Amino acid sequence: MDSSQPINPEQLLALARDVLTIEADAIQAVAARLDETFVAAHAMLLACKGRVVVTGIGKSGHIGNKLAATLASTGTPAFFMHPAEAAHGDLGMITADDIVVAISYSGAAEELVTLLPAIKRRGARIVGISGNPDSALGQASDVHLNARVAKEACPLNLAPTASTTATLALGDALAVCLLEARGFSRDDFALSHPGGSLGRKLLVHVRDVMHADEALPVVSAGASVRDALFEITSKGLGLTAVTSPDGDLLGVFTDGDLRRAMDRDIDLKTATMHDVMTRNPKTIEAGKLAVEAVQLMESSKVYVLLVLEHGRLAGAIRMHDLLKAGVV
Repeated sequence: MDSSQPINPEQLLALARDVLTIEADAIQAVAARLDETFVAAHAMLLACKGRVVVTGIGKSGHIGNKLAATLASTGTPAFFMHPAEAAHGDLGMITADDIVVAISYSGAAEELVTLLPAIKRRGARIVGISGNPDSALGQASDVHLNARVAKEACPLNLAPTASTTATLALGDALAVCLLEARGFSRDDFALSHPGGSLGRKLLVHVRDVMHADEALPVVSAGASVRDALFEITSKGLGLTAVTSPDGDLLGVFTDGDLRRAMDRDIDLKTATMHDVMTRNPKTIEAGKLAVEAVQLMESSKVYVLLVLEHGRLAGAIRMHDLLKAGVV
């Protein structure tokens, strides 16, 4: 039977604000309660020689899944183990070198509590997270973290809301502290996220997407304007590098330089690159991150950069190349 009742916008917004305030207060309360047990849990997880196995059921299981994923992506090998599956064979994934992070707000979830003696027998240690230190989970834990909240954000004080939010935040605090202690870097993060936009921004270097060798437009300083235009057209990058006989970069010639030469009434039939090129062009090192090329292009208001490797001309890179690579 549908017993829904209309709610006016003012009541709706007031209720939403109450939910957010209650959950924010719950996190603040957990933060204020942090003590040496958090330090002990952090030290245990940091010293773990195996993997961190996170387990929980129901809403706690969803939070555990997220915690395992966060740990794994920030330098702490971890995976989630469902308690029901563990009771039917998956417990064999746990070794004596592992640490189990067991989550249950009541600390009495039957599916989880049933596993605790078997986990102990395998030699793994337990970090418990619950709202009741005196619960079965609290008592079985080598280290127990108290995630107790004053009340749920649910008006009935039944649906896990503030408690799951507080547990999630406590797990994030553990993961971030472990990240910091391990010296986990941006490059490390990128290696864990090669398929996402963050990974591309942190892993793709200029040399990976630049045009080089036969695809690089290059003419000598003595080349004619006609030869330079032919090189630009055949390579399709909208410019050509200008080099000395020794291969040193002297400048660049673009369609903008052509227009400026025409405005100056330069005889384009007799002019050479020495007469019309732009000296000291914008360049970037091949080893730089591609995202740094984007930043340089935007700040310099150019769409193509010449690329240097150990001070020598090595390639050219366009904004279009960076878009194709997913860096922008």
